[in-house]
Amino acid sequence: MRLVVVAVGRVRGALEPAVADYEARARRYWKLDVLEVEAGASGKNPGPERVRAAEAGRILPKVPAELELYALTREGRTLSSRALAKRLSGLALDSSPGAVFVLGGAFGLDHRVLRRSTDQLSLSAMTLPHELARLVLAEQLYRAGTIVRGEPYHKGA
Repeated sequence: MRLVVVAVGRVRGALEPAVADYEARARRYWKLDVLEVEAGASGKNPGPERVRAAEAGRILPKVPAELELYALTREGRTLSSRALAKRLSGLALDSSPGAVFVLGGAFGLDHRVLRRSTDQLSLSAMTLPHELARLVLAEQLYRAGTIVRGEPYHKGA
């Protein structure tokens, strides 16, 4: 089953190797593609709405129509690691082609992305920098793969 992560912005700095490591680990379990789109909008001091709209214009063409879209947003539903694994396993059992996880930029996701989403999920009630959100998502995709296969990585309930 195919999983796609569409992320606004690149991971730089200290978290870059950790993100790359967990994305590589997740690829052991899922056909994982990671697509990055440019952050921001053109013009002098564009407001949050213009930035979200510009980013949506770059995000939506990257989302395959046949995949379920999960918008990652602070206001979304939280899932346990086991619940995420169960959801992904369920997609595979239903012969779904896969899912897309979208991580927005500094101002979040545009209403067009949210409307297109199958569900809105939250990685935390707290605001996370996009690099840290990307790390958490990559680790959870890896963890979900180990849970689905019954491997010993996941120790939680």
